Amino acid sequence: MTADDAVLLLIDLQERLMPAIDDGDRVIARAVRLAEAATLLDVPVIATEQVPDKLGPTVEPLRGYPHLVAPKSRFAADDAALVPPGRTEVVLAGAEAHVCVLQTALRLVADGHRVLLAADAAGSRFPEDRTAALERARGAGVEVVTSEMVLFEWLRDAAHPRFREVQKLLR
Repeated sequence: MTADDAVLLLIDLQERLMPAIDDGDRVIARAVRLAEAATLLDVPVIATEQVPDKLGPTVEPLRGYPHLVAPKSRFAADDAALVPPGRTEVVLAGAEAHVCVLQTALRLVADGHRVLLAADAAGSRFPEDRTAALERARGAGVEVVTSEMVLFEWLRDAAHPRFREVQKLLR
């Protein structure tokens, strides 16, 4: 995985949904970590909002990061325009892991993308749904990773000019 090939796709991290997500504050914190690193490393950040008139906008800590926010009613964020040209790797974070995140991951894999799901930045209302989603995603060819794994793979080297800035995100 490289920063040059990646896009970060934040799925439905919305105001009215996240309070219901198990360990939702941690999911948001890990998604913020990914978005901050993506911004530092010139990785495009895209967000989706599921029926935003009902579930509200993207949560406040993430609002300043996306280059594009796409409203949707379908569970899968499968609009080809969400992956910028030349980007072949999609890092996913969001909610709910077993619905919109999983369906998006499955669709992106079917479309030929390399999909990496940041497990610590994905959540569901019930832990067993999140666990089942991660297992199903892995079985379908999605790479299940953590936000810290993503950051270090994007950096590749401690000599990277942004290493110290990204490293601060891990504290």
